[in-house]
Amino acid sequence: MSQFTVYKNKNSGTNKTFPFLLDIQSDLLDQLRTTIVIPLGKYSTVKDQVITKLCPILEINGTRYAALTQQLAGIDRTLLGAKVTNISGCRSEIIDAIDLIISGI
Repeated sequence: MSQFTVYKNKNSGTNKTFPFLLDIQSDLLDQLRTTIVIPLGKYSTVKDQVITKLCPILEINGTRYAALTQQLAGIDRTLLGAKVTNISGCRSEIIDAIDLIISGI
């Protein structure tokens, strides 16, 4: 597992709205059974839920997705699907969104 890796969402109840999950947990904690993820929704579908700075817009395979940081969750790693990509290049925007939700700044 690698921080800022995007995985397919295996949950049939949510994968239509959130096809991908972004793993944000530190690599130093890879021995844990659980990880922290941010659901990614296709921007055109979830744009009404997008809050500037809280929801970074990310491009995956040519499509824009919003990281809905306000819906971050801890899940069992077995619920992650196949690895799609790593978006470490967006690290600053993602950490800024997490800082905003936790500290308000």
